[in-house]
Amino acid sequence: MLIYLSGAIEYAPDGGAQWRTAITPALEQCGHTVYNPAIEFRKNLTEEESAGFRSWKQTDLLRFQRAIRKIIDHDLNLVESEAGAVLAYWDEYATRGAGSHGELTLAYRRGIPVYLVLGMPLERVSGWILGCATHVFCTFGEAEAFFRAHAPTPDQTENRQLATAS
Repeated sequence: MLIYLSGAIEYAPDGGAQWRTAITPALEQCGHTVYNPAIEFRKNLTEEESAGFRSWKQTDLLRFQRAIRKIIDHDLNLVESEAGAVLAYWDEYATRGAGSHGELTLAYRRGIPVYLVLGMPLERVSGWILGCATHVFCTFGEAEAFFRAHAPTPDQTENRQLATAS
């Protein structure tokens, strides 16, 4: 199953890379494929757009909007049509952006499970975001344990591969 990693990129000091890099091996060990938008930030942008779109936010709003809409379309299409689940890290930086809000809302609306790891006290998380969540975890360790406990057995994986082949 493809798991989309949602969380702050724009406002996170490290671009949201650290937690995504740390959780990916555990998810892959459970048999999942992971989509990390912090690594795949270029999406379907041209080289010029990729290099300049962030500065265009201040200097050329229309050009910025054209580029950012490509990213929005790419990410929401991925959540909607390919992701089997969304794993989100919700911290102060995520509250400042908007992409994660949209991804979690879309996933909830489409019946795609949303696994939420808290990087802030529960009482400070928006009710909307909590409403979108299928499961809420206080730590990444709890989330990893959950995914390990729900990982498909080798027999289930083999049966799924046989069903796909026929």
